[in-house]
Amino acid sequence: MYSIVIPCYSSSHTIRQVVTGAAEKMEEMGRTPFEFVLVDDCSPDEGATVRELHALADEYDNITVVELAVNAGQHNAMMAGLNQAAGDVIISMDDDMQTHPSQLPKLFEEFDKGFDVVYGYYKDKKHSAFRNFGSWVNFNTVRILIGKPKDMKTSSFWIIRKFVRDSIIQYRTRYTYLQGPFLRTTKNISCVPVEHFERAYGKSGYTLKKLIGLWSNIMGFSIVPLRIATRFGILVAVLALVAALAVFIRKLLHPELAVGWASTMVTITFFSGLIMMFLGLIGEYVGRMFLASGNDPQYVIRTTYHK
Repeated sequence: MYSIVIPCYSSSHTIRQVVTGAAEKMEEMGRTPFEFVLVDDCSPDEGATVRELHALADEYDNITVVELAVNAGQHNAMMAGLNQAAGDVIISMDDDMQTHPSQLPKLFEEFDKGFDVVYGYYKDKKHSAFRNFGSWVNFNTVRILIGKPKDMKTSSFWIIRKFVRDSIIQYRTRYTYLQGPFLRTTKNISCVPVEHFERAYGKSGYTLKKLIGLWSNIMGFSIVPLRIATRFGILVAVLALVAALAVFIRKLLHPELAVGWASTMVTITFFSGLIMMFLGLIGEYVGRMFLASGNDPQYVIRTTYHK
């Protein structure tokens, strides 16, 4: 049994093409039986996406629709779908035809070699320069903070085994970043190059605010930022001590020199900014612990629909 999980956000114009294309390719490869789990992430299109998902579910008996009550974000919507998936193998795809069904055989060819997780990655991304820059920042941040191998390239197009799914759905906090649970569960991960297609309709739902929010979720799987803050604080303290000693010696050698008010204020402002920045970093961790203790949910399911 194969489960194809697709988070949907304002995708009424594209989701049918994704579903029918993926179904045809799965049948062509002999990868049957299969199901689709389509998760509407509270699309702001006056119900157009939900209506299209229900229409698909009425036409095909292997489609389950999960409707979220509030927007949870792509990774949390994926977690909602993973909890509903019944397959022994789970495939993640996007709703906009950029993770194209024609590329599925490439992922399965690698998956059949025995890997637990296989990512499809894009050599030539059909994103804006801003999104590509964000991907570069994200790639290097994940590599540093959670120890992702340098040669491991990722995207939202992947295949995993059921035991991986069973492990990662145990992660219950709302600050989900799926690469973290994957790397905690297994190191038997591979990636293959796939073609990245142009978006079939509309534009990405990721704003700068959402991208920053997703990027910040990486902290939930690492204490490296706190260690960096500690080491940087020690470095600054040592430099400040050296500078103070240098000023003292300079004053002894040149008593006529006046201590500068401007330099003092600049120093105070600089270090005050550093203190506030690191307090904010620590506060982010404490705040997430507080929200987690209150069982703030990853997602809220309004209803599920199946013919």
